[in-house]
Amino acid sequence: MPVREFKFNITHAEGGAAFRVRVVPRASKNEISGRQGDAVKVRLTAPPVEGAANQALLELLAEQLGVRKSQIEILSGHSSRDKMVCVVGLTPGQVEARLAALGGRGSQPDEE
Repeated sequence: MPVREFKFNITHAEGGAAFRVRVVPRASKNEISGRQGDAVKVRLTAPPVEGAANQALLELLAEQLGVRKSQIEILSGHSSRDKMVCVVGLTPGQVEARLAALGGRGSQPDEE
């Protein structure tokens, strides 16, 4: 069975690219695990307490996208599992390519 390609909904933002993230806190490991709807699904070991999950999200996205943590900002959803994130200095195409390069984890729908 051929693998279907799914694109994330990554849009232009001032100076970069913005996309939705669905966070799963208290996971067994930190990882970008695919997509959920039109959002990037991210599993984090940190609990959603006192900003711990938000900090872990910024660190993981910076590492995986190859940018500095200061280039990533949570625009909305600070206290929600559903967040809007902006990466300054990358185009939507560059973010899409870097997510796709993470071993194809973004190529299958991952609904929970």
